Formats: sequence, structure tokens, C-alpha cells
Amino acid sequence: MSPSRPTSRSSQSTATMENNNTSRQTDEKKAAQQNQIFTQQANDYGDETVTDNSRISLPPSKTVVDADPEKAAADAGKPQPPPGHAPADYPDGGLEAWLVVAGGWCGLFCTFGLINCVGVFVEYYSKGPLASYDVSAISWITSSQVFFMFFTGLFAGRLYDSYGPRWLLIGGTLIYVFGLMMTSLASQYYQFFLAQSILSSMGSAAVFNACMSSVVSWFHRRRGAAFGIMVSGSSLGGTVLPIMMHKMIESVGFGWTLRTVAFLFLFLLTIACLTVKSRLPPSPKPFVLADYFSGFLEPAYALTVVAEFLFFWGVFLPFNYIILQAERQGMDPTLVPYILPIINAVSIIGRIAPGIAADKLGRFNVMILVTSLSAVITLALWIPGKSNAAIIVYAIIFGFASGGFISLGPALIAQISDIRQIGVRTGAAFAVTSLGALTGSPIAGAIVKSRDGDYLGLQLFCGMTMVGAVLVFIVARWVQVGFVVNKKV
Repeated sequence: MSPSRPTSRSSQSTATMENNNTSRQTDEKKAAQQNQIFTQQANDYGDETVTDNSRISLPPSKTVVDADPEKAAADAGKPQPPPGHAPADYPDGGLEAWLVVAGGWCGLFCTFGLINCVGVFVEYYSKGPLASYDVSAISWITSSQVFFMFFTGLFAGRLYDSYGPRWLLIGGTLIYVFGLMMTSLASQYYQFFLAQSILSSMGSAAVFNACMSSVVSWFHRRRGAAFGIMVSGSSLGGTVLPIMMHKMIESVGFGWTLRTVAFLFLFLLTIACLTVKSRLPPSPKPFVLADYFSGFLEPAYALTVVAEFLFFWGVFLPFNYIILQAERQGMDPTLVPYILPIINAVSIIGRIAPGIAADKLGRFNVMILVTSLSAVITLALWIPGKSNAAIIVYAIIFGFASGGFISLGPALIAQISDIRQIGVRTGAAFAVTSLGALTGSPIAGAIVKSRDGDYLGLQLFCGMTMVGAVLVFIVARWVQVGFVVNKKV
């Protein structure tokens, strides 16, 4: 019997080892499944960087030894996201968050909403006080207005990161309203330029950047939808303001029209001052010039900014020139004043629906779709379309597609940026894209002048800049995930 005892002990030892191995394998599978679930949840939030910092681990007694000790040590040494910056920390809803969106909606109604109806100013100036100037010269006023609103975001973004949105909103509101009041008193080219293009734009830039950056701090998973709802305020502004200004200019004149607009903006911006705030406390930092350029060392950020620059080069041309182009083409004069309102009314849907879709399908994916649609209909419909119906159909489709671009542009920058630098990163991006807004309309006006008033060259320039933007957006997506079509990006 004695020889059988070692065999029994050996069998028991083998069974114990097998049980331990089975238990370890089970634990490994559970940990892998939990990590897979966490990664999928993080991807649903649109932020894949947190997956490496928040791996599910086993209790100490059941820890699985990594096959690569160096990699395990490196993973353990990675910094955790600061408090309040992890995807789970974002409210993605609630009263405070939606009040910020509501205040931002008021801010965008007043700032970008007026930008959406610059065609009204071009038409009035060319037929009224600045009739002696050609359209290309007049368009410098409105294009500079867009440029300064975006370019001064460089400084507004830094102030936001350091001090929060409160003083930006209050100071911006006062400067913006004062600039519009001074524009209402102007009669000479330089006066319109100083009051409208520079002074009012500095104020609108402060309000615009404070609203855009504040919403980012409240939403993560539903950021596209929140941006879309907020930016729809600019679409409604672009719908109401052109009709209002057309009617009032005819009845009370340009001066009182613009003063009425300024008083309306003062009321709405007061609401924005009371409701817009950041969820995260400001973090004052010394001015470092390199902060503005660091993002351009990242391929995804640099390519996204270039793509948005190209699209900005062309996207404002229909807003600026479609009224004059429709009049030259012989459109029914009773329909002409409603072209811009049509574009902006449809843009309300265009700014909300793509944002909601982008949260589910990927923001870069949806951006490529809406910019492609803009390019195709500009080249395939605006150029050959000669009838009233063709122009109206173009206005409807372009309003939807361009609205998607406006709402998703800031969301793309936020997706590939550190939330602690959102003001600087967004400001730097807007500064570059503002160059497209500055030069696009004067270039287009010069093209029209060189062709004796024909708009074909302008339409081709508009469409091809959009095509270029689509191609660069595709490359920006590729550097992140490659050519994987069904990947949410």
C-alpha cells in the first residue's frame, strides 16, 4: 500500500494546479470582458484615450501577471485624468447644462445669426451709401467682419481658459452693442469698416467664444447634439433678421433698423450673461506663444483645421452673393428677399440633425457626408440651375448641408483636444479658418468683376474649395483610424 501514497499525493497536487489554472483563466476572461465593455463605453463617449488609463484590474489576490512586465509598468505609470475631465464626469444633461445651451443659443442668435445675413448689408451698401464702390470693395466690410469675429478668438480663447466666460460675456455684450449703434450712424466707407468690421466684431468674438467653449465642459457623449441645438440659434437669427431688416429699411431707414437690432441683441445677450457658465473652474496661466502652435504638430488637428479653412473659403459665398446672383439671373423680385431666410430656416434642421447623428455615427464621418453634399449641390445644381425653382431648391439643400458643417466644426476640434486647453485650441482653429472667411468673398467679387458680372467663376470657386475640404477631412479621418469605413470616428 505504501507505494501508492506518492501517486495519490501527486494526483491531488496535479488536480490543485489544474483548478488554480482554471480559476486563473476564468479570472483572465472576466477581466478581458470587463475591459472590452469599458472600452466600448469609452468609444461611445467619443474619447478613446481614457481606455488605457482606466483598465479594470483583478483584486490583489487574483492579479494576473502581465506577460510583458515593462509594458505593465508603463501602463501603471500613466497619469489618470484630472478630476472632472473623465467622460463619466460630464453631466450630459440636467437643468444647469441645458440652461448653458439656452444661453448659448441666445448668444449665437446675435453673433453668427447676423453673420448669416451679411448679404443684406452687401445689397444695401451697393445700392445706397456705398453705390460708388464695386461689390468686391464692399465685400471687404462683411468678410472682415467675419474675419475679426473668428480671428480675435485667439485672445478670447486664452481669456476663457484663464478667467472663465463671465467677463468675456459682459464685456463682449457692451462692445458688440456699441459697435452696432455706431454702424447705424455711419455714412462713409471707413466708418462702416471701423464700426461694423472691427468694433462690433471684437465684441461678438468674445460672446461667441465664451458660448462655444462653455458648452464643451458640460457635454461629452451628447456633445454633437448640444452644439447643434445651440448653433441653431444662429440659423433662426439668419431667418428672422433678413426679413426684419428688409422691411424696416424700407419703412424707417437703415439707422433705426440697426438700432432696433442692437436693442434686441442687448436683451438676448443679457440672458446669455445670466445662464452661460463653465462647469470647470478657470486655471490662470502665463501667456505662452507655443500653446497656440502645439496643436499643429498633431496631424489630426492640423488637417482638420486646414479642411475647415478650405470650407470657410467657399461657404460664405452663397450667403454674400446669392441675392445679387439671383437678381442678375432674373429671379422674381418678390422672391429674392426670402432666399437667405430659406437657407437659414432649413439650416435650423441642418444644425441639429447632423449633430445628433454624429454622436451615434461619428463626428468626422458625418462631417464628410455634409461637406460632400454641399460641394455636389453647388457644382451640380447652383451652376446649371437657371429657374426660380432651381435656386430655391439649392437654397434648401445648401442650408441643410452648410448648417451641419457649422455645428460640427467646433465639435471636431473638441474631440481631438484636451478639455483644459479648449479655449486656446478652438481659438487657434478659428483664427486660421478666419483667413478663409476674410479672403473668400473679395476673391469671389474680383472673379465676378473680371467676368463682367457673370457668376460662373464664383460658383466654380465655391464648389471646388468645398471639394478640397472634403478630401482633407478624409485624410484627417485616415490618420486616426485608417480607411476603415465602418469605424465610428
